[in-house]
Amino acid sequence: MKIIISVGGRFHSFNLAEELLKHDALKFIITSYPKFITRKWNLPDDKVKSIFIKEILERAYRKLPMFLQNLYNPQPFICDLFDKLALKKLEKADIFVGWSSFSLYSLRKAKELGMKTVLDHGSSHIVYQYEILKEEYERWGYKPSFDELPHPKIIEKELKEYEEADYICLSSLFSKRTFIEKNVSEDKILHIPYGVDLLNFRKEIKKDNIFRIIFVGKICLRKGVQYLLQAYSDLKLDNSELMFVGPLSEDIKLILEKYKNNFNYVGVVSQKELYKYYSQSSIFVLPSIEDGFGMVIIQAMACGLPVICTTNTGGEDIVRNGIDGFIIPIRDVEKLKEKILYFYENPEITKQMGQNAQNRVKSEFSWSDYGEKILKNFKKIL
Repeated sequence: MKIIISVGGRFHSFNLAEELLKHDALKFIITSYPKFITRKWNLPDDKVKSIFIKEILERAYRKLPMFLQNLYNPQPFICDLFDKLALKKLEKADIFVGWSSFSLYSLRKAKELGMKTVLDHGSSHIVYQYEILKEEYERWGYKPSFDELPHPKIIEKELKEYEEADYICLSSLFSKRTFIEKNVSEDKILHIPYGVDLLNFRKEIKKDNIFRIIFVGKICLRKGVQYLLQAYSDLKLDNSELMFVGPLSEDIKLILEKYKNNFNYVGVVSQKELYKYYSQSSIFVLPSIEDGFGMVIIQAMACGLPVICTTNTGGEDIVRNGIDGFIIPIRDVEKLKEKILYFYENPEITKQMGQNAQNRVKSEFSWSDYGEKILKNFKKIL
């Protein structure tokens, strides 16, 4: 079995490629990243075909002033450009795995070459995603920036990809439900949760007795940070801290100003340093409105933290409710307060649930586990 991967970016594709390589199943990966980056995942140069232009255009665009960025969204053009360049690099193989919004033309070419085609999609159905995020922005009276809502042309392209791919690979039961609700056949869906790097995400001894709640990710309306801020502010817990790690979105700045004395903003932290911040925390909270699979959930669990997450994060694939943490409805401030307070008032239970979480991830959610699951599914496809 030989597999070709095509991805405009990185996502979890390098982990997938590394696992396929271990089983002699990787023909090559097409990516917008250069080879000196892919070598970090032990990928030989002859197994990597790089298309740099996507990263050059995207990164140059993000350096423009915000008012210029808002004049034009280049994402549909960039996705199509990568896709059309990628298809020229395709060769005969058994399976083609393409990332959604980057793969319509490549899927068609792969089919012409006689390959089975798999569309890898990391979040919920794009129409569901658009609808729920639009609803959230309207709820708060904000106008989303260009990269906060899917572009109509991206939606149109992804819908064609869903239709034309032989299979769609999804990472969570939450995402799977949204596809079934949008009339995609369950027979077409491969459900395979992601893994975590257990060497990089590990537990250190906590150095203080502060009850610290950590959130990791983009600080924006999509991630539900507004509800976490409200819940924490209402609780007024002594000897506690709410810590945010990640980039700031423009749409959240007014809300952050309202709660400016209620959180500690750390900023962006490299993946290799994140475990230190998880380890100095007591619990992890991801209150997202839409998150196909919150990779930060398994990172936090690997570092020994119990989790509070919403139903729309992929958490139910990993978190055993009441054992490793709690899964709550989106936008439910009262339920969020209840679960935070439970952990605050029960430090021994918090510690035990954190240990449960760490054991859970170690036993079932390494990248090797992911590789075995995906290979099993690919063999069934063939």
